[in-house]
This record gives sequence, structure tokens and C-alpha cells, in this order.
Amino acid sequence: MAITINELETGTGLVVDGQLYFITELTHVKPGKGSAFVRVRLKNLRTDAVLERTFRTAETLENADLERRRMQFTYVTGDEYHFMDQSTFEDTIIAKSLLGDGVKYLQDNMEVETILYNDQVVKVDVPNFIIATIIEADPGLKGDSSRAGYKPAKIDTGASIQVPLFIGQGETVKVDTRTGIYVERVKK
Repeated sequence: MAITINELETGTGLVVDGQLYFITELTHVKPGKGSAFVRVRLKNLRTDAVLERTFRTAETLENADLERRRMQFTYVTGDEYHFMDQSTFEDTIIAKSLLGDGVKYLQDNMEVETILYNDQVVKVDVPNFIIATIIEADPGLKGDSSRAGYKPAKIDTGASIQVPLFIGQGETVKVDTRTGIYVERVKK
């Protein structure tokens, strides 16, 4: 389905050069001389690559009807991850490759944001922050909080992160899933 430049808005899905993109930013420009145009910043749904394009007002583009749905992680079988659609309660199977680095931070019953195109999941976004328990870490020593330093630790999802020296096994921490970095200690 074709869409005109005047119908574009942030979050709109487009097919550009055979790839799925969504608009993250757009600016309407009306120069003093010549016709108006739209400067658009697009993000590839599969690779997260950013593309900047300029479109004239007379152009039409191919619209991609993207649907956002909340899904809840239920269980894993091999390389298939099962999610329950929160609106229809149907089981949806998502391949490990589609989850990317987010697979390291999946917790039981975690809700994720999915983007569907033609009833197929094309992108999965795990929450930006999770609360996790340290299951493996070298013991902290008295006075470790006085100097800066990090040590490796394993959280309950199986991911390895770097934590400050004073964090020990059994403690609860907040982790940024975009970078895999320790944010803060969480009191229960």
C-alpha cells in the first residue's frame, strides 16, 4: 500500500529498498526557494542500522503495517523461545536468532515488546533494565568499596556481567540490558 509524504509520522513502518524500516525522526523542510521536502531518519527492524533519507512531497512510499504487541516469555525448547501473546493468549514461537543479545537477559514470565509485520514477529525488545540475582561471584573483601574496580559475576539468567568488587553472591542488582552493565544494587 502506498503512503504519501504528508502521511508520515514517527513510528510509521516503511519498506525501503526491500528492507523493513520504521521512522524514528522526521523533519518537514520548506526552503525559501524550491519545493518542500521531508528529511527522515529510519531504523532497520532486523539490523538496527540507521538510514537517513530525504523525500520530495510528490513521492509516494511503500507503507509497512507494523503492529506492536506485548508478549510474555514462557519457556524454551532448543533454539525456539515460546511467548504468550498478552492480547490473544496464543503461543508464539520466536527463533533465538531474532532475539539477538536480549536472549541473555530473558527471565521467566518477562514481558517483552514485539513488532509484527504480516502477522510475523520481526523484532523483539526486552526491557531496558532487569532486576537479577547474582548466582556466582568471587567473595568481596573488607574495604573493597573504598576503591574502584570490577569483577565478573553471573546473574540468574546465565549472563555474565561486570560488577563492583563489593557485590557478592546472592545479592540483587539492576542490569542495563542494552549494554550488559551493572547499574545499582537493589534492596529487597
